[in-house]
Order: sequence, then C-alpha cells, then structure tokens
Amino acid sequence: MDTIKEHIEKVKSGEINLAEFEAEVLEKAARIQEKYAPFITIPDKISFSKNGALAGVPVAVKDNLCTKDMRTTAGSKILESYMPPFDATPVALSRSEGAGIIGKTAMDEFGFGTFSTNCAYGVPKNPFDQSRSCGGSSGGAACAVAAADFPIVSIAESTGGSITCPAAFTGTVGITPTYGLVSRWGLIDYANSLDKVGTIAKSVYDAALLLSTIAGRDEKDSTSLNIPKTDYTQFVGKDCKGMRIGIPKEYFSEAVDARIAKQVRKAADLLEGEGIVCEEVSLPSTDLAIPTYYIISMSEASTNLAKFSGLRYGLQVELEGSIQEYFSKVRTMGFGEEAKRRIILGTFMRMAGYRNKYYLKALKVRRKIINEFKSVFSNYDALLAPSMPILPPKFSEIEKLEPAQIYSMDVLTVAPNLAGMPTISMPFGTVDGLPVGVQLIADHLNEGKLIALASFIEAVK
Repeated sequence: MDTIKEHIEKVKSGEINLAEFEAEVLEKAARIQEKYAPFITIPDKISFSKNGALAGVPVAVKDNLCTKDMRTTAGSKILESYMPPFDATPVALSRSEGAGIIGKTAMDEFGFGTFSTNCAYGVPKNPFDQSRSCGGSSGGAACAVAAADFPIVSIAESTGGSITCPAAFTGTVGITPTYGLVSRWGLIDYANSLDKVGTIAKSVYDAALLLSTIAGRDEKDSTSLNIPKTDYTQFVGKDCKGMRIGIPKEYFSEAVDARIAKQVRKAADLLEGEGIVCEEVSLPSTDLAIPTYYIISMSEASTNLAKFSGLRYGLQVELEGSIQEYFSKVRTMGFGEEAKRRIILGTFMRMAGYRNKYYLKALKVRRKIINEFKSVFSNYDALLAPSMPILPPKFSEIEKLEPAQIYSMDVLTVAPNLAGMPTISMPFGTVDGLPVGVQLIADHLNEGKLIALASFIEAVK
C-alpha cells in the first residue's frame, strides 16, 4: 500500500486515475463497514481533485463536524435527519486541498463516552479484535484508518481524550492540537472551552500533513488563534538530541496496567539511548483532573444541548400540549441515556446555589492544573506517559462498568485537555497482540516538538 506521500505524488503525476480510485475506495469502505462498522454515513460519490496538498486523499470525518449536503448526526437520534448547508472549516480546508470525504464516522453521542458504545447508529469494532472497543469518542475515525488498506486520514475531535484514546486502542497516530489552533466553526459542540479538532492517521507524517491543512486562523471562530500557517511535516525527522523529557510519576499509578507502563518505560529507555534526557517529574493535581473535567464539560454540555428541542432543526414530532411538554417529548425520544445523564448533572451544577460550589471552583482548579504544566515545561520540552491505563476492553467487560468507572478511564488524558495543551498518541509495541499507545504532551503551540519526538520514536523503535 502506498503511503499518503507516495499516493499524492502518483495522483499529481496522473499515475493514479481518480475515477477508478474513487470506485475502489467506495467498494472497500463498504466492506470495512460491513466488518467493523466505523461509519454512520458513506456517500454515493467522493469528489477528489488532483491538485492541492491532499490531492486525491480520502478523508473520514467525525460525525460532529458539519459536511455540506451530507448527513451529520453527532451520533445522536435527535439529529438523525440533519443535512448541513455548509462545511465545517476543517472539512472545507481539506476539500480545498484536493481531499475527498469518504464518510462520517461513528462516535459516542455528542462525544459522551470513552468506548464509542453510546452511538445511536452502531458501535465500531476494533480491527485487532472485533470483540473489543476502538475507544471513544472518535472511535469510528480511528477504526476507519486502522482497518483501511488504502491511504486515508481522519479529522477527529477531542474534549477530554477522544483522539488519544481511540488512537491508542487501534494502533494509530492521533494529534490533539493546542486549543484554538484548528477552527471549531461547524463543530457540533460538546464543551466550548475544551473542544479541539485534530487528526488520526497511520503515521506521524500523515497526521502532521492533515494538521498542516486544517490548522490556521478562522475569522468565523472567535476562539481561533491568530498565528502563522505552519507546515508541520517539516518537523518529521528533525533532530531531537538534547531535548529534555519529563516522566510524570502520577501517570504510573496502580490504575495503569503494569504491562502498558513497562512499554512506556521502554520508550523512555529508547530516547535516553539516543541522547535525550528523561527524568521523573510531578504533577500533583492530576487526581483533581477527572472531577474538574466532568464538572466543566457537563455544565457546558447542558447549555449547548439546550438548542436541540425540535424547534428549529433535528428531531420533530407532532405538536401536542404545551411547548414545554413538546420539548420534553422531543428530548426524551431523541437523546440517549448518557446524554440525558450529562444534561441533568450539568444543569444541576449550573443551578443557583451550586454554580459557585462546583463550576466556578472547577475553573479555579483548572487554572491550577495549567500552572503545574507550565512550571514543568519551563524545564522540559515534553512529557512522556501512557495514552490509556488499560488495553482495549471487550464489549462484554464494558457492559459491566458503572458510569463513574468509565469516567475514570480518562485519568491520563483529561488534564492536558483541560489545559488546552497539544498531545500526540502513537503506537509503541503490543501486549497480547493488542496495541499499546504512548502519549507525548507539550506546552501550548509546541506541536512541532511533539511531531519531531514522535517521528523520532517511530523511526528508531
């Protein structure tokens, strides 16, 4: 199979016939869907171009990013028939560089989950073992990349670890960029102050190439950062000798599978053998990250989901009784169990008398977590840690978990997401035939360092 780089070169030279390639990709996507179910919607046609940085590249898009005239559901029944009249900015930028949208990928409803089991349209299965989860909430985006035997990248999104988790579980590379680096215009929000659009791919180069395309200032998004456009592929293969890496001791607690921790230690040994300093560091507020994240994210989610009432778009039913009764009926029918749980909890935490006690206090703890990261990054270029505390679980195991146990699975990903800092997850070895992910975390706008380090590990492992 060609790499993305080789594929683009062949497309531009005319060696690959795009009409024939389109037919081949659609046929293969249908087969992948039948076996692993990574998609919610597959289009009848893919419009590739032979020009641009992504010429002829199939791009899968997480289903909470709007795609013009292609159904966008956010994994929820309440948006079952929603057909956006516009593309989200990251989608529009990909199309403008020659990419074609191969499909909309399965996800936990509105991003509410860790295993993609809360999707209203089917659950993606792990290509390593179909009885196991691909992770969430961008499970379908990672599954599509891992299962495909043709060049492909995915536009994904993370609120608390929804790129890192599925990348780790499927043996793919996932980049979660600095908050605001990629426009959120056209994203169906989970939590506005946390949501980040990123990339999932087969290699560090591929993930960096897609990030180079979709990152940049967008006047339509008030949270979009005004920084120069960057070609992140220039950092692939860059010399990393002399860099300093911190190993946060709190990320190796008893909750982390010892076999995963061992692989991460191997990665550290590999880096040290190549002249990179690796030292233990401390992030003492790590244990506060889970409650802080869920208070903030659920509070913001309950506000964001208030608009899904059957009034302007989405699920609509016959108007009977009062308008309040109508709204309740639509939301009862349209939202899944986990979405209802988070709306109720988030609304409670924003109520008069509780807002100061929970939400505002959580914002103060968030600032404390950011300051701890900043302090560490004053002495270190990046942090190295496990991506997830467990191997991809079986669906039969997930069914036995309580919601609080599932929330705790995000212990290694929510802190950098709360801080809005960039991370990259990449595969590093296997345990019992299942992929292990290691994550690198850096200070704001230091994606280049992460890509250089990840490509370094990728080359020498």
